[in-house]
Amino acid sequence: MQLLDRMLSEIIQKQKDNDFEYEGDRNEAGERHGHGKARLPNGDTYEGNYQSGKRHGQGIYKFKNGARYMGEYIKNKKHGQGTFIYPDGSRYEGEWADDQRHGHGVYYYVNNDTYTGDWFAHQRHGQGTYFYADTGSKYVGTWVNGQQEGAAELVHLNHRYQGKFMNKNPVGPGKYVFDIGCEQHGEYRLTDTERGEEEEEEETLITIVPKWKATKITDLALWTPTLAEEQPPTEGPGQEEVVGIEGAEPQSDTPEGYEGEMDMLRPLGEDQDIYPEEAGEYGYDLDQGEGRQGEGARGRGMLGRGAPGRGARVWGAPG
Repeated sequence: MQLLDRMLSEIIQKQKDNDFEYEGDRNEAGERHGHGKARLPNGDTYEGNYQSGKRHGQGIYKFKNGARYMGEYIKNKKHGQGTFIYPDGSRYEGEWADDQRHGHGVYYYVNNDTYTGDWFAHQRHGQGTYFYADTGSKYVGTWVNGQQEGAAELVHLNHRYQGKFMNKNPVGPGKYVFDIGCEQHGEYRLTDTERGEEEEEEETLITIVPKWKATKITDLALWTPTLAEEQPPTEGPGQEEVVGIEGAEPQSDTPEGYEGEMDMLRPLGEDQDIYPEEAGEYGYDLDQGEGRQGEGARGRGMLGRGAPGRGARVWGAPG
């Protein structure tokens, strides 16, 4: 009996503590239910709808580092339509599922690049268009696990390349279509770059460079891409149903009463979380874009390719 009284006393005290951090509606059980405003111990804030103690419906979640999410929640997770603004100023507008960018959406990068298309488990996956603001060029085609892979078209200012990509590189048969009214057919072959003796001594990865080999020039013809059968990623929301069997209560990874954003973080208990100063561990996934891997796409074509900080490799017009 004493144990039961002590447990009841702790519950009442916990509700009083929550009242200090929360202003809004509650249900008969004392849970946050309806519209309310919460101030979290870590400095984050949430204002919006609750259902049975969890964020559910429309809401605005503001991180202490300036990031914020405005959109739909289902049982404490971002799910539905929503906009996430990241600390660097980039933002994502589109669909969410199980706390991840999933479905159709647009990502606006700080260098003014944009990606518009399909997402799967936080990654660009499916059909999408990446626009390079630095050159005005764009990649229109297939993405797999965040990489340019499959049938695609690279559209430049006065010409375009049509073919297949693998691991961000053009590979196999393709053609360059020029605005002057002709096409150059050929294929890309992957070759290793030659390195000097000093470079050989360094422990560096071998760089694979696609080289174009032209075979013929013809008049313009209609291009119809042959799309490979899409393979879903090995991980992501698609591996588990967000909604369980009808009539059964779905299991949640979020502890009861938890009030912090949970993306990629370990639950530590009620109203507790880890909030280091790295964006990748703030409970969200910042997309890096295509133009951030080098110094941008410059020169004869576009599509920067290369190791970070070492400049960009360019797939432009054939030499």
